[in-house]
Amino acid sequence: MFMLAMRSIRQRPGSFLATLLAAFLGAGIIMTFNSLYDTAGRPGVDPVSSETLTTSASVVGGYGTLLVFFAVASTLTVNVRRRAGELELLRCSGATPGQIRRMVVGEALAVALIGAVLAIGPAMLGGQALLDAFQDSGQVAQNVDHSFGPVALLSGVDITLVAAAGAAFLAVRRAMREARQRGRARTFLAYAALGLGALSVTSTFAFSATDEALMATPAYGAILLSVGFALLAPRLLKGVLERLPLTGASGWLAVRNLRRRVDQLSGILMSLILFTAVSVATLYMQGVESDATKASGAVRTVDAKNLQTLNLTVVGIIVVFVCVMLVNSLYAATTYRGREFGQQRLAGASPGQVLGTVAVEGVILTAVGLFFGTVAALAGIVPFTVVRADSVLPHQGLGIWLAVVSVAAAATIGTSLVTARRVLRAPAVEAVGLAA
Repeated sequence: MFMLAMRSIRQRPGSFLATLLAAFLGAGIIMTFNSLYDTAGRPGVDPVSSETLTTSASVVGGYGTLLVFFAVASTLTVNVRRRAGELELLRCSGATPGQIRRMVVGEALAVALIGAVLAIGPAMLGGQALLDAFQDSGQVAQNVDHSFGPVALLSGVDITLVAAAGAAFLAVRRAMREARQRGRARTFLAYAALGLGALSVTSTFAFSATDEALMATPAYGAILLSVGFALLAPRLLKGVLERLPLTGASGWLAVRNLRRRVDQLSGILMSLILFTAVSVATLYMQGVESDATKASGAVRTVDAKNLQTLNLTVVGIIVVFVCVMLVNSLYAATTYRGREFGQQRLAGASPGQVLGTVAVEGVILTAVGLFFGTVAALAGIVPFTVVRADSVLPHQGLGIWLAVVSVAAAATIGTSLVTARRVLRAPAVEAVGLAA
């Protein structure tokens, strides 16, 4: 099976580029921040610098680990779904489900290992640049030298390989089920996340305005709520589609296509919800905190600077990862629709009408993701703002939210349209014949 996996990669390297990119970015981010553990452990590092480096590595490293799994899982799920016919042929040829799983997991491990190895050099440079930024802001002493050691190297490679193996196993297991079953565990986790998230944001009112841990509970609450909504993505999308009063050929066909592909699009919707909630909640709460500190005339402590740096860094990482996940997933999902587009054109639809349908699909998907992500973000922002600034809503206005909306819309709608336009270049008869 390992030899079959390697042959499969050599025969179709383009199919694994998305997974390779996700593994490369994930391993790079993990190694970049975990190199701060190695740096903090060097002899002669003062306690303040060590605490700053360790805190940054632990917080961002934890987010990075989750994002690596989601990114790799997203790309592998699309890849495995595309190969459903090939996997079924292997089963008919005598391969057991266990052998097929080992082949797919072997492919994922090989690609992830290549991505992790390629990320070592950029991670070294990134760790040095990150240390320079901490030193320029006065959070780390100037005499601290960067170190890229075993913690960074082993954690980056190990986490990437484990994420790839786990994601591949789950993807092929789901693809080989003959009858789709609703996951009770997923539903339980979704409602558990929603319950814990609601409890967390409510507990914000137990803190005082000057408490150092004030931002933690609403921030984690917003994240948990977004995770709960993300896990319920298929149900949420189905509920919205059942109530959409769209008319016209493009609108009707878009809703019909989305209803048929709800399960396939759930991963994209999950990414949108998480991206919106975490980005909006973190940026607005950090803005409220900065304004409150400035208004009080207090000098920002090292801990306050660390918190701001971590918040902005986490948002940056999430933006990069979600954009990669969305672009990869949407590119693959739209590319696979060549036969569908060809059939629509043979039935009388013009290329413009097909693109119009794709655009409506993208708008609906983006709107649903932004709505539930914004609801989760507001659940954390409002309690924090009430306690910290004695106001219901932040004074930063809609600028931050509009920026997040612009990024999400550009990544979702833009990728769908550009890819669909590329697919439509092929003659309709040829597209239907090649996919048949």
